[in-house]
Amino acid sequence: MAVTMADIQHLRKMTGAGMMDCKNALNEANGNFDKAMEIIRKKGQAVAAKREDREAHEGCVLAKTEGEFAAIVALQCETDFVAKNEEFIALTQQFLDAAIQYKPATLQDLLALNLDKGTVSQLITDKIGATGEKMELGYYEHITAPSVYSYIHLGNKLATIVGFNKPNVDEHVAKDIAMQVAAMNPIAITAEEIPADIKEKELSIARDKAREAGKPENLLDRIAEGALQKFYKEATLLQQEYVKDNKHTIEQFLKQHDKDLKVTVFKRVSLNA
Repeated sequence: MAVTMADIQHLRKMTGAGMMDCKNALNEANGNFDKAMEIIRKKGQAVAAKREDREAHEGCVLAKTEGEFAAIVALQCETDFVAKNEEFIALTQQFLDAAIQYKPATLQDLLALNLDKGTVSQLITDKIGATGEKMELGYYEHITAPSVYSYIHLGNKLATIVGFNKPNVDEHVAKDIAMQVAAMNPIAITAEEIPADIKEKELSIARDKAREAGKPENLLDRIAEGALQKFYKEATLLQQEYVKDNKHTIEQFLKQHDKDLKVTVFKRVSLNA
């Protein structure tokens, strides 16, 4: 059966594979589209196996909200060239849209979602076959809150989602908080939320530094406690200086707009740090 250019273009649209790959698959399948798609999928699986030991440091990070739900998805690849490709960005958006629609609980649940042309996992494998690069769904984060806001930093390498305790939060306030999380990378909202092992590690580091500087042993705990308080100002969202006005903390910024407004949850995904 002769393979036409229309057949090749149709298969390419369905799979995202290259023109020659589609032509060869159709020839091998004698024009049968289902068999041709299976041939291309198996090629993707073979390429994926060969690229398994490669690093996928580049990629696309997108975020979105709908109602009281917000999600971040990061599809990773080997090169920035692929990461900036419109089809790769569209595939990331497709996975994010699926996450928003179905609200999977975990990354594995998202990978198992069955979309029009296969599961998320299968679509990634197909894309590996089309590009020859290792790809993986590196991150999936989600939150639920009365108000949610998402922020995507220019270049699609960093995104944040933030939840608030009240509905209808002023969009400018929500955006500033999401951008604060992006810029300053807090590890918790308040000091109380920081795990005990991290606190103890910071105290231990501070004691060691003070001891190396020749400070008396009876002052080490006090010095370490002071260092821990400084750490809180850098690492907790509410105690951080507001990036647009360093005369105020984020806690003060929130109270200026609404004394009862609180950040209840946030997530940050970055491919750079």
